[in-house]
Amino acid sequence: MAADDVDDTPAAMGPRLRSARERHGATLAGVSRSTGISPSTLSRMETGRRNPTLEVLLRLAKEYGVSLDELPGTGPVAGAPEAPGTGPRAPAPLSFGGDKAVLPLTRYVGGLHAHKHVLPALQDPPPRPRQVSHEGGEWLCVLYGRLWLALGDQDLVLTAGDVAEFDTRTPHGVANVGSGGPVEYLIMFGPQGERQRLRTPRAAGDPTDDGRGRPGAGREGDDRGTGPAGAGRP
Repeated sequence: MAADDVDDTPAAMGPRLRSARERHGATLAGVSRSTGISPSTLSRMETGRRNPTLEVLLRLAKEYGVSLDELPGTGPVAGAPEAPGTGPRAPAPLSFGGDKAVLPLTRYVGGLHAHKHVLPALQDPPPRPRQVSHEGGEWLCVLYGRLWLALGDQDLVLTAGDVAEFDTRTPHGVANVGSGGPVEYLIMFGPQGERQRLRTPRAAGDPTDDGRGRPGAGREGDDRGTGPAGAGRP
């Protein structure tokens, strides 16, 4: 996808949102009741006067039963035939406010969703990230650069390899705190609070071993918070 196509995505998103809702046979009031998004906000998004956030798109994709990248027009429309000789198209990046690019890594509806986010390099030190809160749970891993995570009243700087997991009802926001280049990170988001399950192999002689020597068996559902290694203040 060309850069111009990404830039034009928000302008073309409104009609697609309305088309998806009408194919679903829903009214603005009905969608509002199901998703918790006000009818006025839905109307502004459908008329192109407001750009939806990633979290809002996830809610609408689940409500309409479509893939995430169909709504902004970066994926095939449900039910549309593929051109002869072409296979499934790789998901294209979505563009959001502040030049953030988001690459969807999952296409199914419901459950955990994975995305790769890229924040561009900044010339000047950023202000504290704008925080949002909503239902769900999020797991975040930094791949490259330095990411400022404002989580509640905490301010953490995460670098490559650092991981954070949190309830998204806690106000949260992110920003690129490094001036040397972009920051890239992975996110797994569970809209209903779904969480990842940690599985680790049992060590030899572990008293919990049942003697069957099953490879890969391990403890599940470890609820200890995953804090960012080496986290500091910006």
